[in-house]
Parts: sequence; C-alpha cells; structure tokens
Amino acid sequence: MTRRLYAAAGLALAMTVVPATAATADEDGPTRGARAPFTLAVYGDAPYGTTPTDTTEFDATPAFIASVNADPNVGTVIHVGDIHSGKQYCTAAYDQSIAALWKTFADPLVYTPGDNEWADCHKAGEGGGKYNAATGQIDPVLDPATGQAVDYAAGNPVANLDLVRRTFFPTPGHTLGSGTLRVLSQAQLPHPLHPEDAQYVENVLWVKNGTLFVTVNVPGGSNNDADPWYGAPTASQPQLDEAAHRTAADLRWLDTAFALAHLGGISSVVVTTQADMWDLDGKTTAHLANYEPIVDSLASHTTAFGKPVLLLVGDSHVYRSDNPLSQGAPCTGDQGVCSYDAWNSHPNHEVPNFHRIVVHGSTVPLEWLKLTVTPGAHHPTSATSFGPFSWTRVTDS
Repeated sequence: MTRRLYAAAGLALAMTVVPATAATADEDGPTRGARAPFTLAVYGDAPYGTTPTDTTEFDATPAFIASVNADPNVGTVIHVGDIHSGKQYCTAAYDQSIAALWKTFADPLVYTPGDNEWADCHKAGEGGGKYNAATGQIDPVLDPATGQAVDYAAGNPVANLDLVRRTFFPTPGHTLGSGTLRVLSQAQLPHPLHPEDAQYVENVLWVKNGTLFVTVNVPGGSNNDADPWYGAPTASQPQLDEAAHRTAADLRWLDTAFALAHLGGISSVVVTTQADMWDLDGKTTAHLANYEPIVDSLASHTTAFGKPVLLLVGDSHVYRSDNPLSQGAPCTGDQGVCSYDAWNSHPNHEVPNFHRIVVHGSTVPLEWLKLTVTPGAHHPTSATSFGPFSWTRVTDS
C-alpha cells in the first residue's frame, strides 16, 4: 500500500513538473503532439585531455556545440558523464568552465556525473594523492608554485561530488543548457522512508511523448567501491558508506521511475548511467560485482515492464550497440567488432526487451549520437534501431 501511494504521489508530482502526454496531443493526427517523433543528442566522455594542460578537445567544444545547435531536429541534449579524462585535475575552476560552455547549448541539457569528475579524483593521476604507508596519511599532489593541493579538497570524492552538485545542479528540477526542460529530481521526491535520498539531486526523470527518461548516478570504476581511495590497503569507511548509500538511493529511484511507468501512458523507458557495467577493462568479473544490484534491478524492472527499455552509457569510450541481458544477442561496435562478451559479465539474465548503447567518446573529432524516438514504432532490433528508437552517429568534422 505504501508503495502504491508513493507511486501515485510521484505521478501527481511528476505531472506538475513534466506535462502529461495527453496534454500535449494535437488533433492534427498521429504525427503531431504526443505521437510526434522527437530527437535527442547524446554524448559523453568529453572534453578529454591527454595531460592536465591539454585543452584540445575543450577548445573544440564550442564548434561541437554549435553543430548540435544547428540541427533543427534536436530538442534535448544528454551528457552521459566524464567531463574530463583520468589524466586531468579535479578543480572548481574546471567544473565552472564546463558549466559556462554548456550554457551555450540552445537546447536543454541533462547530465549524469561520471567517475572522472568525482569518484576518481582521489587518484594521483587526477591530482589527488597517494597513501603513505609510513605515516598512514594521504600525501596530496601539490602545486609546486603554491605548495597547495592541486585538486579540490585534495581529491576527496565525496567533496568533489558535492562540488559537482553545487556547480551543475544548484536548483532541483532545473536543467542545464537552455534550461527549458522541466524534470523531476530525487531531491523533490525522496522515498518517504528515506529522506536522505533528497541529497541525490543529480538523479532525475522526465516524460516526453510517452517515453520516460531516468538518470541514475552510477559511476565507472566499479561503482566507487572496489578501488580503495588514494591506493590505501583497504577501502575506508567513508568510501564504503558512499557507495552503499548511493546505490540504495539509486535502486529506490529506479523503483520510482518504473512504478510511474506502470501507472499508464508510458510506452518505453530510457535509462542513463555513466558506468558501462559490463566492461571488465582487463580485470576479472569480481571487479564488476558492485554493479550487480543495479543490473539485477534493470533486468527485473524491464521484464516486468514488458515494453522497450533502452540504456545509454559512456565510460568505456568505444561505440557499442547490444543487449547485454540476453545471451548470444548480436553486438555492433566500431569496425563491426565488439571488444568483450557482455552477457558473461553478469550472466543468468534473459531480457529480450532491453537494449544498451555505449556512446563513443574521448576522441577527436568529437562525436554525438542522434537518437530519434518514434512513438508507436516497432523497429527491428538492428545496428541502428530498437523498438521506437533509431539512431545515427554524428561526427563533428
């Protein structure tokens, strides 16, 4: 009963934030209003630099944004996380420079944080520091000119996530870019038994022409739980607490999103995370164990929903299109080759109405995915389509 009341309350609140699909319908026919196709630009892992001072991709971003702005079909932009590489520092000035760039998008931008801008800031390569076994303390990377730590809060991931929230999510329910898209944030709808979920302002959802979109803060790097901060012998209690509390809140947010989807009027769902939860990255499957709760939730919710569910991720940088929740499902990647067997990373699932796209990133020229949603369409699952979804890769040349 509590869950039903919570879902009903969520729907009521969601419809005050996002127009109900029926309210946007147009009497001119199925090609207008709530049945009209719409297009999004999806990108991530950009802008990257090969060194702390490499600004090549950053300098190319204004032209990249202009090319997206020039496409009259694009109505929303999604950034799937990682606003700099693992070889660049985590600073307030850099985060603010990205926020300033994004203000030039003519369309609203929805962003989910990546590991490089918070969860991995502790790493020395990103300007964090190293654990000193002799002292039991952290030796931060220092700026030789000032003697101060180069990273914000010496790379502390929790502090850097707070910085990301202040910089990119200052007002719950407001988006970036043009800011014209109204979304529902978990900060506005925390679980009634978990008021602490209100801190996860970055988790949002919105509805467009019968498709429900939901973003969930799941960072790469084994969900911020397998690699001890600063290279310490074991993960600290703050690290374990961060991962446990955020994962629990993420699972409740997925519960909320799919509960709303079941209440009617929703024909498909799009989930966005930063982490490629199937990419071993040269490690054993144990490195992915901390993603199991999220993967299991996606599998069970998608099965119960029974309609198309599309997952958009970044993290592993190389374009890929497949269904990692179905054994033997075909996979399309760069040069037609997929670099790993995704199903074996989290086996025992068989969910045919699921599809995943890894958005290509980190390379020049910058690239974005032109994703079109056609309500009511039943495209075959192919290299460029799935249910109501179809897409092309666009390179900014």
